[in-house]
Amino acid sequence: MRTASTVDQLLEQVPNKTRNKNYLKPLCGLPLSPYFSAVKLRWLMDNVPKVKAAIKADNCLFGTVDTWLIWNLTGGPDGGAHVTDVSNASRTMLMNIETLRYDPTLGKFFDIPFSVLPEIRSSSELYGRIRLSALRDVPLSGCLGDQQAALVGQECLSRGKAKATYGTGCFLLYNTGNVPIESTHGLITTVGYQMGPEAEPVYALEGSVAVAGAALGWLRDNMNLLESAKESEELALSVENNGDVYFVPAFSGLYAPYWNQEARGVICGITEDTQRGHIVRASLEAVCFQVRDILDAMNKDCGFPLVKLKVDGGMTINSLLMQWQSDLIGLEVQRPVVVETTALGAAMAAGRAVGCWDIENVSVESNCTSFRPQITEDERDMRYSKWKMAIERSFGWEGNSMI
Repeated sequence: MRTASTVDQLLEQVPNKTRNKNYLKPLCGLPLSPYFSAVKLRWLMDNVPKVKAAIKADNCLFGTVDTWLIWNLTGGPDGGAHVTDVSNASRTMLMNIETLRYDPTLGKFFDIPFSVLPEIRSSSELYGRIRLSALRDVPLSGCLGDQQAALVGQECLSRGKAKATYGTGCFLLYNTGNVPIESTHGLITTVGYQMGPEAEPVYALEGSVAVAGAALGWLRDNMNLLESAKESEELALSVENNGDVYFVPAFSGLYAPYWNQEARGVICGITEDTQRGHIVRASLEAVCFQVRDILDAMNKDCGFPLVKLKVDGGMTINSLLMQWQSDLIGLEVQRPVVVETTALGAAMAAGRAVGCWDIENVSVESNCTSFRPQITEDERDMRYSKWKMAIERSFGWEGNSMI
Protein backbone atom coordinates (compact mmCIF):
# COMPACT_ATOMS: atom_id res chain seq x y z
CA MET A 1 0.00 0.00 0.00
CA ARG A 2 1.65 3.18 -1.23
CA THR A 3 0.50 5.36 1.67
CA ALA A 4 2.05 3.08 4.32
CA SER A 5 5.28 5.07 4.11
CA THR A 6 3.32 8.26 4.77
CA VAL A 7 1.90 6.72 7.95
CA ASP A 8 5.44 5.86 9.07
CA GLN A 9 6.54 9.45 8.50
CA LEU A 10 3.54 10.82 10.40
CA LEU A 11 4.17 8.47 13.32
CA GLU A 12 7.58 10.11 13.69
CA GLN A 13 5.75 13.37 14.47
CA VAL A 14 3.99 11.88 17.50
CA PRO A 15 5.38 13.52 20.68
CA ASN A 16 7.99 11.69 22.74
CA LYS A 17 8.72 9.31 19.83
CA THR A 18 6.01 6.92 21.02
CA ARG A 19 4.73 6.26 17.46
CA ASN A 20 1.30 5.86 19.00
CA LYS A 21 -1.22 5.26 16.20
CA ASN A 22 -4.03 6.40 18.50
CA TYR A 23 -2.43 9.78 19.22
CA LEU A 24 -5.14 11.71 17.32
CA LYS A 25 -8.03 9.45 18.31
CA PRO A 26 -9.39 11.74 21.09
CA LEU A 27 -9.85 14.47 18.46
CA CYS A 28 -11.00 12.60 15.35
CA GLY A 29 -11.99 9.15 16.61
CA LEU A 30 -9.59 7.37 14.27
CA PRO A 31 -6.17 5.72 14.43
CA LEU A 32 -3.43 6.73 12.03
CA SER A 33 -4.00 4.44 9.07
CA PRO A 34 -3.55 4.42 5.28
CA TYR A 35 -7.31 3.89 5.10
CA PHE A 36 -8.31 7.47 5.96
CA SER A 37 -8.41 10.55 3.73
CA ALA A 38 -5.86 12.84 5.39
CA VAL A 39 -3.09 10.29 4.86
CA LYS A 40 -4.03 9.92 1.19
CA LEU A 41 -4.08 13.67 0.62
CA ARG A 42 -0.76 14.06 2.40
CA TRP A 43 0.71 11.38 0.09
CA LEU A 44 -0.61 13.21 -2.98
CA MET A 45 0.88 16.49 -1.79
CA ASP A 46 4.26 14.84 -1.20
CA ASN A 47 4.41 12.70 -4.34
CA VAL A 48 2.39 14.36 -7.12
CA PRO A 49 3.94 17.71 -8.15
CA LYS A 50 0.78 18.83 -9.98
CA VAL A 51 -1.26 18.49 -6.79
CA LYS A 52 1.28 20.45 -4.76
CA ALA A 53 1.41 23.17 -7.42
CA ALA A 54 -2.38 23.37 -7.71
CA ILE A 55 -2.76 23.80 -3.94
CA LYS A 56 -0.13 26.53 -3.94
CA ALA A 57 -1.98 28.28 -6.78
CA ASP A 58 -5.30 27.96 -4.92
CA ASN A 59 -6.58 25.84 -7.79
CA CYS A 60 -7.26 22.53 -6.01
CA LEU A 61 -10.33 21.09 -4.32
CA PHE A 62 -10.33 17.88 -2.31
CA GLY A 63 -13.09 15.63 -1.09
CA THR A 64 -14.35 12.12 -0.59
CA VAL A 65 -16.57 10.39 -3.19
CA ASP A 66 -19.73 12.12 -1.96
CA THR A 67 -18.11 15.52 -2.47
CA TRP A 68 -17.10 14.61 -6.03
CA LEU A 69 -20.61 13.44 -6.89
CA ILE A 70 -22.40 16.46 -5.39
CA TRP A 71 -19.96 18.89 -7.02
CA ASN A 72 -20.48 17.36 -10.46
CA LEU A 73 -24.25 16.98 -10.15
CA THR A 74 -24.69 20.61 -9.05
CA GLY A 75 -22.60 22.13 -11.83
CA GLY A 76 -18.98 21.10 -11.37
CA PRO A 77 -16.65 23.96 -12.36
CA ASP A 78 -19.75 26.04 -13.14
CA GLY A 79 -20.76 26.73 -9.55
CA GLY A 80 -20.91 23.19 -8.19
CA ALA A 81 -21.37 22.82 -4.43
CA HIS A 82 -18.10 21.77 -2.72
CA VAL A 83 -19.61 20.10 0.35
CA THR A 84 -19.61 16.92 2.40
CA ASP A 85 -21.63 15.68 5.35
CA VAL A 86 -20.57 14.97 8.91
CA SER A 87 -20.55 11.18 8.46
CA ASN A 88 -18.12 11.32 5.54
CA ALA A 89 -16.05 14.11 7.08
CA SER A 90 -15.61 11.98 10.20
CA ARG A 91 -13.48 9.58 8.08
CA THR A 92 -11.01 12.20 6.91
CA MET A 93 -9.03 12.49 10.20
CA LEU A 94 -9.41 16.25 9.81
CA MET A 95 -12.77 16.85 11.51
CA ASN A 96 -13.08 17.21 15.27
CA ILE A 97 -15.52 14.49 16.29
CA GLU A 98 -17.25 16.76 18.84
CA THR A 99 -17.30 20.21 17.21
CA LEU A 100 -18.02 18.77 13.72
CA ARG A 101 -15.57 21.29 12.29
CA TYR A 102 -12.11 20.97 10.82
CA ASP A 103 -9.68 21.02 13.73
CA PRO A 104 -6.58 23.28 13.58
CA THR A 105 -4.52 20.72 15.53
CA LEU A 106 -5.34 18.03 12.97
CA GLY A 107 -4.68 20.37 10.06
CA LYS A 108 -1.29 21.30 11.51
CA PHE A 109 -0.34 17.67 12.16
CA PHE A 110 -0.99 16.67 8.54
CA ASP A 111 0.07 20.08 7.17
CA ILE A 112 -3.07 20.30 5.05
CA PRO A 113 -4.66 23.70 4.28
CA PHE A 114 -8.38 23.79 5.01
CA SER A 115 -8.95 25.91 1.88
CA VAL A 116 -8.95 22.74 -0.25
CA LEU A 117 -11.52 20.93 1.90
CA PRO A 118 -15.30 20.82 1.37
CA GLU A 119 -17.74 22.61 3.66
CA ILE A 120 -19.10 20.25 6.33
CA ARG A 121 -22.90 20.06 6.35
CA SER A 122 -25.50 17.85 8.03
CA SER A 123 -26.64 14.55 6.50
CA SER A 124 -30.12 15.83 5.62
CA GLU A 125 -30.48 19.28 4.07
CA LEU A 126 -30.57 20.92 0.66
CA TYR A 127 -27.05 21.00 -0.81
CA GLY A 128 -28.13 22.22 -4.24
CA ARG A 129 -30.11 21.20 -7.30
CA ILE A 130 -29.07 18.86 -10.07
CA ARG A 131 -27.93 20.71 -13.19
CA LEU A 132 -27.93 17.73 -15.57
CA SER A 133 -30.66 17.97 -18.21
CA ALA A 134 -32.46 14.69 -17.47
CA LEU A 135 -32.83 15.49 -13.76
CA ARG A 136 -32.60 19.28 -13.84
CA ASP A 137 -33.76 21.02 -10.65
CA VAL A 138 -34.19 17.81 -8.65
CA PRO A 139 -33.04 18.69 -5.10
CA LEU A 140 -29.95 17.00 -3.67
CA SER A 141 -30.83 16.71 -0.01
CA GLY A 142 -29.32 13.56 1.51
CA CYS A 143 -25.70 12.59 2.03
CA LEU A 144 -24.36 9.74 4.18
CA GLY A 145 -21.36 7.46 4.28
CA ASP A 146 -21.98 3.91 3.09
CA GLN A 147 -22.25 2.17 6.46
CA GLN A 148 -23.88 5.13 8.18
CA ALA A 149 -26.62 5.09 5.53
CA ALA A 150 -27.26 1.42 6.30
CA LEU A 151 -27.53 2.34 10.00
CA VAL A 152 -30.33 4.77 9.10
CA GLY A 153 -31.93 2.36 6.63
CA GLN A 154 -32.06 -0.28 9.34
CA GLU A 155 -33.76 2.20 11.69
CA CYS A 156 -30.95 1.99 14.24
CA LEU A 157 -31.94 5.46 15.38
CA SER A 158 -31.58 5.10 19.14
CA ARG A 159 -28.76 4.25 21.51
CA GLY A 160 -27.98 0.56 21.80
CA LYS A 161 -29.12 -0.49 18.33
CA ALA A 162 -26.67 -2.03 15.87
CA LYS A 163 -26.49 -3.30 12.32
CA ALA A 164 -24.08 -5.51 10.39
CA THR A 165 -23.62 -5.37 6.61
CA TYR A 166 -22.35 -8.61 5.06
CA GLY A 167 -20.57 -8.54 1.72
CA THR A 168 -16.98 -9.02 0.61
CA GLY A 169 -16.16 -7.76 4.10
CA CYS A 170 -18.46 -7.17 7.05
CA PHE A 171 -19.12 -3.85 8.77
CA LEU A 172 -20.81 -3.28 12.12
CA LEU A 173 -22.10 0.02 13.47
CA TYR A 174 -23.45 0.46 17.00
CA ASN A 175 -25.48 3.58 17.81
CA THR A 176 -24.04 5.23 20.95
CA GLY A 177 -26.40 8.22 21.05
CA ASN A 178 -25.42 11.89 21.18
CA VAL A 179 -22.08 11.39 22.95
CA PRO A 180 -19.01 9.96 21.17
CA ILE A 181 -17.43 7.00 22.95
CA GLU A 182 -13.69 6.53 22.58
CA SER A 183 -13.06 2.82 22.18
CA THR A 184 -10.43 1.04 24.24
CA HIS A 185 -11.13 -2.28 22.53
CA GLY A 186 -10.02 -1.78 18.94
CA LEU A 187 -13.02 0.03 17.43
CA ILE A 188 -13.28 3.43 15.76
CA THR A 189 -15.58 6.30 16.69
CA THR A 190 -17.61 7.82 13.89
CA VAL A 191 -20.49 10.20 13.34
CA GLY A 192 -23.50 8.09 12.47
CA TYR A 193 -25.64 10.91 11.09
CA GLN A 194 -27.01 14.40 11.74
CA MET A 195 -30.59 14.81 10.54
CA GLY A 196 -30.59 18.51 9.77
CA PRO A 197 -28.36 21.53 10.50
CA GLU A 198 -29.97 22.16 13.89
CA ALA A 199 -30.15 18.52 14.98
CA GLU A 200 -27.76 16.92 17.42
CA PRO A 201 -25.29 14.50 15.84
CA VAL A 202 -25.67 10.80 16.55
CA TYR A 203 -22.45 8.83 17.05
CA ALA A 204 -21.53 5.20 16.53
CA LEU A 205 -18.77 2.71 17.17
CA GLU A 206 -17.62 0.80 14.11
CA GLY A 207 -15.80 -2.46 13.61
CA SER A 208 -14.75 -3.87 10.25
CA VAL A 209 -14.08 -7.45 9.13
CA ALA A 210 -11.71 -7.53 6.16
CA VAL A 211 -12.74 -10.92 4.78
CA ALA A 212 -16.32 -12.22 4.92
CA GLY A 213 -17.82 -13.23 1.56
CA ALA A 214 -14.36 -12.87 0.03
CA ALA A 215 -13.40 -16.14 1.76
CA LEU A 216 -15.96 -17.99 -0.37
CA GLY A 217 -14.47 -16.38 -3.47
CA TRP A 218 -11.06 -17.67 -2.40
CA LEU A 219 -12.42 -21.19 -1.88
CA ARG A 220 -13.97 -21.02 -5.36
CA ASP A 221 -11.21 -19.32 -7.36
CA ASN A 222 -8.04 -20.46 -5.61
CA MET A 223 -8.93 -23.79 -4.07
CA ASN A 224 -11.69 -25.06 -6.41
CA LEU A 225 -13.69 -26.28 -3.41
CA LEU A 226 -16.97 -24.91 -4.78
CA GLU A 227 -18.32 -23.70 -8.10
CA SER A 228 -20.22 -20.68 -6.82
CA ALA A 229 -20.89 -18.84 -3.59
CA LYS A 230 -24.49 -20.09 -3.74
CA GLU A 231 -23.19 -23.67 -3.45
CA SER A 232 -21.70 -22.88 -0.03
CA GLU A 233 -24.98 -23.43 1.83
CA GLU A 234 -25.50 -26.86 0.22
CA LEU A 235 -21.93 -27.96 1.00
CA ALA A 236 -22.11 -26.67 4.56
CA LEU A 237 -25.25 -28.75 5.11
CA SER A 238 -23.56 -31.86 3.70
CA VAL A 239 -21.76 -32.32 7.04
CA GLU A 240 -23.32 -32.66 10.48
CA ASN A 241 -21.06 -30.05 12.12
CA ASN A 242 -17.80 -28.22 11.49
CA GLY A 243 -15.75 -31.32 12.31
CA ASP A 244 -13.76 -29.19 14.76
CA VAL A 245 -12.32 -27.24 11.81
CA TYR A 246 -11.77 -23.49 12.24
CA PHE A 247 -10.76 -21.13 9.43
CA VAL A 248 -9.26 -17.69 10.10
CA PRO A 249 -9.25 -15.86 6.72
CA ALA A 250 -6.55 -13.33 7.65
CA PHE A 251 -5.26 -13.06 4.08
CA SER A 252 -3.72 -9.63 4.68
CA GLY A 253 -3.97 -9.31 8.44
CA LEU A 254 -6.90 -8.85 10.81
CA TYR A 255 -9.03 -5.74 11.26
CA ALA A 256 -11.14 -4.94 14.34
CA PRO A 257 -10.73 -5.63 17.15
CA TYR A 258 -7.24 -7.15 16.67
CA TRP A 259 -5.61 -4.77 14.17
CA ASN A 260 -2.84 -7.28 13.56
CA GLN A 261 -1.22 -6.76 10.16
CA GLU A 262 1.19 -9.68 10.67
CA ALA A 263 -1.61 -12.26 11.00
CA ARG A 264 -2.18 -14.64 8.10
CA GLY A 265 -4.85 -17.17 7.21
CA VAL A 266 -4.93 -20.53 8.96
CA ILE A 267 -7.18 -23.59 8.87
CA CYS A 268 -6.99 -25.50 12.15
CA GLY A 269 -8.26 -28.90 13.26
CA ILE A 270 -7.91 -30.83 9.99
CA THR A 271 -7.90 -34.64 10.31
CA GLU A 272 -8.11 -37.51 7.83
CA ASP A 273 -11.90 -37.29 8.18
CA THR A 274 -12.09 -33.63 7.11
CA GLN A 275 -14.19 -33.06 3.98
CA ARG A 276 -14.60 -29.98 1.81
CA GLY A 277 -17.98 -29.42 3.46
CA HIS A 278 -16.20 -28.91 6.79
CA ILE A 279 -13.89 -26.27 5.30
CA VAL A 280 -16.75 -24.47 3.56
CA ARG A 281 -18.75 -24.55 6.78
CA ALA A 282 -15.76 -23.22 8.71
CA SER A 283 -15.46 -20.32 6.26
CA LEU A 284 -19.09 -19.35 6.89
CA GLU A 285 -18.72 -19.73 10.64
CA ALA A 286 -15.63 -17.51 10.48
CA VAL A 287 -17.86 -14.62 9.44
CA CYS A 288 -20.09 -15.22 12.46
CA PHE A 289 -17.17 -15.52 14.88
CA GLN A 290 -15.60 -12.29 13.62
CA VAL A 291 -18.92 -10.51 14.15
CA ARG A 292 -18.97 -11.82 17.72
CA ASP A 293 -15.42 -10.51 18.24
CA ILE A 294 -16.61 -7.03 17.33
CA LEU A 295 -19.88 -7.19 19.27
CA ASP A 296 -17.99 -8.24 22.40
CA ALA A 297 -15.72 -5.20 21.98
CA MET A 298 -18.74 -2.94 21.47
CA ASN A 299 -20.44 -4.22 24.61
CA LYS A 300 -17.27 -3.61 26.64
CA ASP A 301 -16.91 -0.07 25.31
CA CYS A 302 -20.56 0.94 25.64
CA GLY A 303 -21.76 -0.73 28.79
CA PHE A 304 -25.31 -1.13 27.43
CA PRO A 305 -25.69 -4.59 25.89
CA LEU A 306 -27.22 -5.24 22.51
CA VAL A 307 -30.67 -6.88 22.39
CA LYS A 308 -30.73 -7.84 18.72
CA LEU A 309 -28.61 -7.41 15.61
CA LYS A 310 -30.05 -6.06 12.37
CA VAL A 311 -28.40 -7.43 9.24
CA ASP A 312 -28.23 -6.53 5.55
CA GLY A 313 -26.08 -7.08 2.48
CA GLY A 314 -25.75 -9.82 -0.10
CA MET A 315 -24.64 -12.62 2.22
CA THR A 316 -27.76 -12.31 4.36
CA ILE A 317 -29.88 -14.13 1.78
CA ASN A 318 -28.17 -17.26 3.17
CA SER A 319 -30.63 -18.17 5.94
CA LEU A 320 -28.32 -20.88 7.26
CA LEU A 321 -25.60 -18.29 7.81
CA MET A 322 -28.02 -15.98 9.60
CA GLN A 323 -29.16 -18.81 11.89
CA TRP A 324 -25.55 -19.61 12.75
CA GLN A 325 -24.95 -15.92 13.40
CA SER A 326 -27.78 -15.90 15.92
CA ASP A 327 -26.49 -19.11 17.51
CA LEU A 328 -22.93 -17.83 17.90
CA ILE A 329 -23.76 -14.40 19.36
CA GLY A 330 -26.71 -15.56 21.45
CA LEU A 331 -28.99 -12.80 20.12
CA GLU A 332 -31.92 -12.38 17.80
CA VAL A 333 -30.81 -11.56 14.25
CA GLN A 334 -33.27 -9.55 12.16
CA ARG A 335 -33.16 -9.47 8.35
CA PRO A 336 -35.35 -7.00 6.42
CA VAL A 337 -37.12 -7.79 3.16
CA VAL A 338 -35.03 -5.07 1.47
CA VAL A 339 -31.43 -6.00 2.24
CA GLU A 340 -29.93 -3.06 0.28
CA THR A 341 -30.45 -0.71 3.21
CA THR A 342 -27.65 1.71 2.29
CA ALA A 343 -29.72 3.16 -0.58
CA LEU A 344 -32.80 3.13 1.65
CA GLY A 345 -31.02 5.12 4.37
CA ALA A 346 -29.79 7.74 1.91
CA ALA A 347 -33.34 8.07 0.53
CA MET A 348 -34.72 8.44 4.06
CA ALA A 349 -32.29 11.30 4.78
CA ALA A 350 -33.06 13.01 1.46
CA GLY A 351 -36.83 12.70 1.86
CA ARG A 352 -36.74 14.01 5.42
CA ALA A 353 -34.98 17.19 4.29
CA VAL A 354 -37.67 18.10 1.74
CA GLY A 355 -40.64 17.10 3.90
CA CYS A 356 -41.55 13.78 2.28
CA TRP A 357 -41.55 11.87 5.57
CA ASP A 358 -40.54 11.85 9.20
CA ILE A 359 -38.00 9.05 9.57
CA GLU A 360 -38.62 8.81 13.31
CA ASN A 361 -42.09 7.47 12.55
CA VAL A 362 -41.14 5.03 9.79
CA SER A 363 -41.13 1.34 10.70
CA VAL A 364 -40.00 -1.62 8.60
CA GLU A 365 -39.58 -4.17 11.41
CA SER A 366 -42.90 -5.85 10.58
CA ASN A 367 -41.36 -6.89 7.26
CA CYS A 368 -38.36 -8.62 8.81
CA THR A 369 -37.37 -12.26 9.20
CA SER A 370 -36.05 -13.11 12.66
CA PHE A 371 -33.53 -15.78 13.64
CA ARG A 372 -33.17 -16.80 17.29
CA PRO A 373 -30.46 -18.85 19.05
CA GLN A 374 -30.93 -22.62 18.88
CA ILE A 375 -27.85 -23.83 20.77
CA THR A 376 -26.96 -23.77 24.45
CA GLU A 377 -24.72 -21.16 26.02
CA ASP A 378 -22.19 -23.89 26.91
CA GLU A 379 -21.91 -24.99 23.28
CA ARG A 380 -21.65 -21.38 22.12
CA ASP A 381 -18.83 -20.63 24.56
CA MET A 382 -16.98 -23.86 23.75
CA ARG A 383 -16.99 -23.15 20.01
CA TYR A 384 -15.98 -19.54 20.53
CA SER A 385 -13.05 -20.57 22.75
CA LYS A 386 -11.74 -22.76 19.92
CA TRP A 387 -12.14 -19.86 17.50
CA LYS A 388 -9.99 -17.74 19.83
CA MET A 389 -7.35 -20.50 19.81
CA ALA A 390 -7.36 -20.41 16.00
CA ILE A 391 -7.03 -16.61 16.05
CA GLU A 392 -3.93 -16.87 18.24
CA ARG A 393 -2.39 -19.33 15.78
CA SER A 394 -2.83 -16.82 12.95
CA PHE A 395 -0.62 -14.20 14.63
CA GLY A 396 2.99 -13.44 13.78
CA TRP A 397 3.37 -15.03 10.35
CA GLU A 398 4.29 -12.02 8.24
CA GLY A 399 7.78 -10.67 8.83
CA ASN A 400 8.69 -13.38 11.32
CA SER A 401 11.12 -15.88 9.83
CA MET A 402 13.07 -18.48 11.78
CA ILE A 403 15.66 -18.76 8.99
